[in-house]
Amino acid sequence: MVAEISHTIDLRSDTVTKPTPPMREAMAGAEVGDDVFGEDPTVQELEAETASFLGKEAALFTVSGTMANQLAIRSHTEPGDEILVEAQAHIFYYEGGGPAALSGVMCRLLQGERGLFSVSDLESALRPMDPHFPRSRLVCMENTHNRGGGKIWPLEQIQEVAAAARRHGLRLHLDGARLWNAAVATGIAERQWAAPFDTVSVCFSKGLGAPVGSALVGSKELLARAKRFRKMIGGGMRQAGIIAAGALFALKNHRARLSEDHANAKALAEGISRCPAIEVTPAEVETNMVRFRLPGRPVEEMVDHLRARGVLVLAADRVTIRAVTSLMVSAADIRLAIDAIVHAAER
Repeated sequence: MVAEISHTIDLRSDTVTKPTPPMREAMAGAEVGDDVFGEDPTVQELEAETASFLGKEAALFTVSGTMANQLAIRSHTEPGDEILVEAQAHIFYYEGGGPAALSGVMCRLLQGERGLFSVSDLESALRPMDPHFPRSRLVCMENTHNRGGGKIWPLEQIQEVAAAARRHGLRLHLDGARLWNAAVATGIAERQWAAPFDTVSVCFSKGLGAPVGSALVGSKELLARAKRFRKMIGGGMRQAGIIAAGALFALKNHRARLSEDHANAKALAEGISRCPAIEVTPAEVETNMVRFRLPGRPVEEMVDHLRARGVLVLAADRVTIRAVTSLMVSAADIRLAIDAIVHAAER
């Protein structure tokens, strides 16, 4: 007998989180000002806290991680340059062609493994200094890696790739939308992950649970350039302290609890792995993402069936389903989700 699910269990993404009552209180009581004039005290506090947390000089509050990433690319490059990025990276895969449209740069794709690439991968893709070729300018990494199933870059590997990039005169940007997850899972502080990079983007509206917002951190000089581009693309905000307060609350209160999401993801993977009809590797679950397959079964059929049962998941591609844990999902929800997924797979 499969238990009935009386509420929706949303495993589509950690972006579906909703602000908690204490977070709403912080937002309602936020002190605000005009941030375009640099007069919003809550935004200023959030930016200072974030920059300090990541060991950088300055931070810039943005409405999304995509905006933060694209501002980084635009600030590091000029039209006609080339950035080097892993082929499954969010910057290339999910940001609407932003590098081409907003910065006029080409993406040189590196074929990695679950989002990770090596010094050899990087150096074999570098262009010779020749007027026929675009200028290689920026190396981008993603930690944790979304399409890699929440894969964490080993810090030593980051340091090796970063050192190689420096030898070749390249700048470095980290898409750290889920860097908080990497820090909690490994016990390595965020500033250590950020240290090799010129710029880092971080997100407050995924695992940390704020309703909106990301930040770009780096040097004061580079962030001044990024702020100009933020205004250029319509990202200047006025009384933004209301949303910054949610992000600040999340930063101060919700980081440690990410370990609960990681435990729930591991439990989900282990639970559904007992079903012979499901292909999943629990050992690959390092943070809050689970990817699984049902050989011979249409993915969309499975997604639709689970939706009807009250469990929401996403088709990551034509053969893979993705489930993501977050503060909206409890351990009890995971047990119900396991039963629903296994029952659907065995139908």
